[in-house]
Amino acid sequence: MTQPQQGFATTSENDLLPQPIVIDTDSARNRNRELFELELEFVQALGNPFYLYNLAVEGYMDDPAFVNYLKYLTYWQDKEYARFIMYPHALHHLDLLQNARFREALKKPETQSFLQHHQFEHWRTWRVRARPPTLPPLAKAGDNSQGKDNEALNAGGPQ
Repeated sequence: MTQPQQGFATTSENDLLPQPIVIDTDSARNRNRELFELELEFVQALGNPFYLYNLAVEGYMDDPAFVNYLKYLTYWQDKEYARFIMYPHALHHLDLLQNARFREALKKPETQSFLQHHQFEHWRTWRVRARPPTLPPLAKAGDNSQGKDNEALNAGGPQ
């Protein structure tokens, strides 16, 4: 096909025939990957209480289009997508953002402080709570000390 000259459009016989539809799978895949990464980054940013407070103060939480977008993003809570989330608080905050009262409360600095404090405490103590409770050592055969302790507890205290 020849290039049109300035001011003149040229047509050839091939231009009039229906052209086959060519789907560029690489560019579609790249667009999907970019969208996935963009949404993943945004959802993970929701785990930051300071960012949530900023969004609320800037008025995004009052925008119906933004609220609909937050509702759309709930698909990240599905197991097949949630496995990519590195900050689990992001999914918890996304769930809370579905509530209008929570979105309104985010405009208060106290709410941001509350979220930040509880998030820090969770990070500080989660490994301690995740450990299974330690079991007492097993009593050896002929050792009746375990039985005496149980009798004392049942009787109301040490004897």
